[in-house]
Amino acid sequence: MELLGKYAVDMEIAKQLFNRLRKWEYAGLCLLVIVTLALHFSVIMQPAEVIFDEKFYVEDANSILQGDGTLRPEHPPLGKLFIAFGMLLFGDNPLGWRFFSVLLGTICIVLLYLICRRLELSKGIAFMIASLLALENMSFIQASVAMLDVFSVTFMLLSFWLYLRGQYLLSGVSVALSALAKLTGGLALPVILLHWLLTKRGNPVQFVATILSTYIAFLLLMPLFDYVAFGEFLNPIGRIYVMLSSSASLTFANVDHIAASRPWEWVLLPEIMFYWYTPRYIGAISFTIWALIIPAVIYMTFRATKGNTAGIFGISWFASTYLIWIPISLIINRVSFIYYFYPSIGAVCIGLGLGLSQLIAVWKTRGEGKLRWVAILAVVTFLLLHVGVFVIMSPVFNLPVIPIPMQ
Repeated sequence: MELLGKYAVDMEIAKQLFNRLRKWEYAGLCLLVIVTLALHFSVIMQPAEVIFDEKFYVEDANSILQGDGTLRPEHPPLGKLFIAFGMLLFGDNPLGWRFFSVLLGTICIVLLYLICRRLELSKGIAFMIASLLALENMSFIQASVAMLDVFSVTFMLLSFWLYLRGQYLLSGVSVALSALAKLTGGLALPVILLHWLLTKRGNPVQFVATILSTYIAFLLLMPLFDYVAFGEFLNPIGRIYVMLSSSASLTFANVDHIAASRPWEWVLLPEIMFYWYTPRYIGAISFTIWALIIPAVIYMTFRATKGNTAGIFGISWFASTYLIWIPISLIINRVSFIYYFYPSIGAVCIGLGLGLSQLIAVWKTRGEGKLRWVAILAVVTFLLLHVGVFVIMSPVFNLPVIPIPMQ
């Protein structure tokens, strides 16, 4: 009887704990993070050799660890230092190369959820948007490989969250860290600028603080990171000139790459870029996301004109990280690739989340009418298709597919 009583008490404690956990806002997000990490770590050791641009950055990281500095001064140091730190911890192997890519790529999911909550989206819709990103192929792939983009995007999302919280100085520092991982991270600043202009947020002095803290942090931190990479302090102005001139020199006229593509092709054509074949690492936007980019942006713009908070921020994000590439391509002929769209995927997910939230509202308010069942079918079908596309495209499951010729 005593054992039975103790068992009943233990069961009651477990029940109370479960109920508290079930009501905790971040329970679902934590589960999503655990699943995402499990998927990443299930393939992190495959392949056991560098893939695609990993060959450049792993070589750079090795050079840094050997005290010879970075071999590619056209890129800022922070992303390469993350890769080098992973190799310092786990060795010169796939786990060392890719560990921090996986970690920061998973943090992106958490940050997108927090951004959505700051944009006054419900917990359910915010979780859905974070799930769309977690199971989006391009985002998963970039978080699986030792490239610079995932580090830049993580700090970009952090800057958005800090800005929406009113922490302008810290937001500026985070923009600087994004640019110190990859120069395109600086596009976070026009996102914030455009959103601030559209919403006339707060005191302009606070916004100016964001701009100033970005530039000051960039100029102060780059020599420190360069010192870690090169073992000596370098002139930040000279380094910026080298990076910008090197980047501008990479044009369609002098770069011959089979996967190079123009920015408008990213949304008009299903661009495919193979990083590796077995297991299959495909640099491509999930087709469920790609097919709805234009409708999602149109709907997001419509909601923005009605004063919707998420719509205004989402369209500012999309315009400043994607649309800006079109004049760049036309004016300076800068070579570009499909994975340059990666920083804009979170904005598209917000647009899709807004659309799905409208369908769910119909689902909940239309009783037993036909429109309600249409809404249910649309939401469920899209979510199942999104999961299915991830299963087919990702390296985790590596399902056999019909070969697709590279664009």
